[in-house]
Amino acid sequence: MKFEDIAYERKSVKRFKKKKPSWKDVVNAVDLANQGPYAGNNNNLRYLIVENDKTIDRVAKLCEQTWIKESSLLIVVCSDDAYLEDLYGDRGRVYSRQQAGAAIQTIMLSLTEKGVDSCWVGSYDDEKVRAKLQIPGHIQIEAIIPVGFEAGKSSKPHKKDLDKSFYWESWDTKKRPTMFKEHPEDYRPAETG
Repeated sequence: MKFEDIAYERKSVKRFKKKKPSWKDVVNAVDLANQGPYAGNNNNLRYLIVENDKTIDRVAKLCEQTWIKESSLLIVVCSDDAYLEDLYGDRGRVYSRQQAGAAIQTIMLSLTEKGVDSCWVGSYDDEKVRAKLQIPGHIQIEAIIPVGFEAGKSSKPHKKDLDKSFYWESWDTKKRPTMFKEHPEDYRPAETG
C-alpha cells in the first residue's frame, strides 16, 4: 500500500471485534515509531502494552469511554521529559510533546498498513491511569491507543478542506503568491536608446 493510501485509509475506530491483532504487528508498529525524529536524537518515549481484559476494562472506565473495553489491546504511549528538559530547558517539554505526536501517528499509520484499526485517546484521568498501570509519577502519559479490528464498517468523516488550513509566506495570505507579475506589460524588455 502506498503511503498516500495509508494516510487516507486511517480512521479512528471505536467499535471492535473480539479478534486480537498479532502482537508482532504491534511491536513492529512501535519499532517503526522508534525510528522517528528526536530532539538531539534523544528518544524519551516509552510504550506500555496492555492485553489483560480486566485491565483494559478498568482503563476504559478511567477514560470515561466505555467503548475502549471492546479493544483487545492498548498501547500506552509515555514520555520521560527530565532528560530533554535538562538539555533544552522549557523547550524540552515542547520537544517531548512533538516527539510523542509523531510516534503516535507513526504507530497508527503502521497499524493501518497491516489492516489493524486503532484510535488516539487523549482524554483520561492521568493520576488514576498512572496508578492502575503502575506508571512512575515522573512519566507523562501521552496517549492511549486502543487496537483491534473494526466491528462493521464505518466511513471516515470528511476532514477540513485543505484551503481552510493553508497559508503562504505569512498568516494573512491564503493564496500562493504567483511568480508572474500582475501586469503583462511588466515583462516587456526595457527599451534602449
